[in-house]
Amino acid sequence: MTHTPNSAAPPGKAAPGLPAVPAQYAPLPTPPATPAPVPAPPAARRTAFAEGVDRLRRAATTEPGRLRIIGAALAALVLAFGAVTAWQMTDRATAADDVLTSSQPLTSDAADIYRSLADANTAASSGFLAGGQETAASRDRYEKDIRTAAAKLVNAAANSDPGSSAAETITELNRLLPEYKGLVERARTYNRQGFPVGGAYLRYANEKMQQEMLPAAEDLYTTENQRLRADYADATPYPWPSTALGIAVLAVLAWVQRRTYLRTHRVLNHGLVAATTTAAVVLLWLTAGHALARSNLNDSYDHGVRSLNVLHDARIASLKARGNENLTLVARGAETTKVGEETYDAYDYDFGRDMDVLAKGLARAERLADDDGGAKPVTAAVSNMTEWKKRHAAAREHDENGNYQQALDMVIGAEGATGECFDSVDRNLATALAHEETEFKQAAGDGRDALTGLPLGAAVLAVLGAAGAVLGIGRRLSEYR
Repeated sequence: MTHTPNSAAPPGKAAPGLPAVPAQYAPLPTPPATPAPVPAPPAARRTAFAEGVDRLRRAATTEPGRLRIIGAALAALVLAFGAVTAWQMTDRATAADDVLTSSQPLTSDAADIYRSLADANTAASSGFLAGGQETAASRDRYEKDIRTAAAKLVNAAANSDPGSSAAETITELNRLLPEYKGLVERARTYNRQGFPVGGAYLRYANEKMQQEMLPAAEDLYTTENQRLRADYADATPYPWPSTALGIAVLAVLAWVQRRTYLRTHRVLNHGLVAATTTAAVVLLWLTAGHALARSNLNDSYDHGVRSLNVLHDARIASLKARGNENLTLVARGAETTKVGEETYDAYDYDFGRDMDVLAKGLARAERLADDDGGAKPVTAAVSNMTEWKKRHAAAREHDENGNYQQALDMVIGAEGATGECFDSVDRNLATALAHEETEFKQAAGDGRDALTGLPLGAAVLAVLGAAGAVLGIGRRLSEYR
C-alpha cells in the first residue's frame, strides 16, 4: 500500500532552507566632483628699500654690521660737510670778485657818465658866455667830456644784461647824446653870429640835459649801486649750514672714537684721527677765512664805497652849481621861479640849492675820511666852496646892478673868478675820489683773497677725511675676520 509521503518536517528538526538573500538597496548617488583647490596668490614682492631695511636691521645686531653702518654714515657726513662748504664758499668768492671787478667799477662808470654829462653842460655854458673869445681849453674840455660819456656808455652796455632796466637807460642816453650835441652846436653857431636865438638853443640844450639826460644817468647810477649792494649781501653772510655740519662731523667723530676706545681700550685709531684732523682744519679754515673776508669787505664798503658815493654826489652837485651859475648870466632873468611870495631867478635859485647839497656832501665826506690822505683834499674843497660863495655873491650884486660885464668877468674871468673856485673844488674832489678808490681796491682785494683756495681745499680735505673714516672703520672690521 502506497502512502503519501508526509511533507512535514520531523519534529525537533528544522528543515534546511535556502540562504537568505540580503535586502537590496538602491545605489547611492555619485557625489559631485570636488573643484580643484585654488592656489594661494603669491606673496607680494618686497621693495628693495624694505629688504635693505631688513638687512640693516639684521646687520645692526652684530658688531661688524654696526661698524659698517657707522663707517658709511661717517663718510657721507664728512663728504656732505665738504660739499656744502665748497658750495657756499664758491658763491661768496664769486660775489667778492664781482664787487672788486664788476659791480663797483660799473658803479664808478655810471657816476663818471653823470659827471661827464654835467661837466660837458657846464663847459658848454662857459664857452657860450665867452662867445667869440671861447678858449681852446674850454672847447677841449667839452669834447673830452662828451667822448668820456660815450665811452663809458659803451662799457656799461657791454656789461649790462640784455633787456634789463640798465640796458634800456643806456639805450636812451645813447639816443639823447647826439640830440644834445646838435643843440649845443646850434647855440654856438648863432651866438658867434650875434643872434639872440643862440641863448634859447643853449637853454633848450640845458633843459634836455637837466630834465632827461641827467635823470637817466642818475637812474643808471642807482641801478648799478643796487647791484653793488646785492653783491656785498651775497659775499658777506655767515655760512651757517656748513659751520653747523662741521660741528656735527666733529661731534660724531668724537663719539665714534670714544665708542672704539671703550670696546678696544685703544686710544687712537689712525684713520679716525686723520678724519678728525681734516674736518677740524676745514672748519677752522672756513671760520677764519670767512671772518677775514667779511671784515675786509665790510671795511671796503664802510671806508670805500660809502665815501665814494658821497664824493661822487658832492662832485656832481658842484658841477650842477657851476652850470646854473653860468646859465644865470646866459638867461639874464628870462627864467624865474616863485617860492612862496618871492620870485627868484630860476638858475640862481637852483645854484643855491646845489651849493647846499655840496656843503652837506663835503661835511659827510669829512666825517667818513679815516686818514689824512682822504681828509686833506676834502678840507681844501670846503675852503674853496666858501670862497666860491663869496665871489658868486659879489658877481650877482654886479649883475643885479646892471654891471653885466663885471659880473661876467667875475664868473669866467682869468683871475679872481668863481671858475677858479669851481676848478679847485673839482680838482680836490677828484683827488679824494682817487684816494678812496685805492682804499676800496685794497680792502676788497684782501677780502676776496681771503677766500682764495677755500672751496677747492674744503672739497679735497673732505674726500681725504671720508677716506680716513672708512679706513679707520675698516681696521676695526679686520679684527673680526
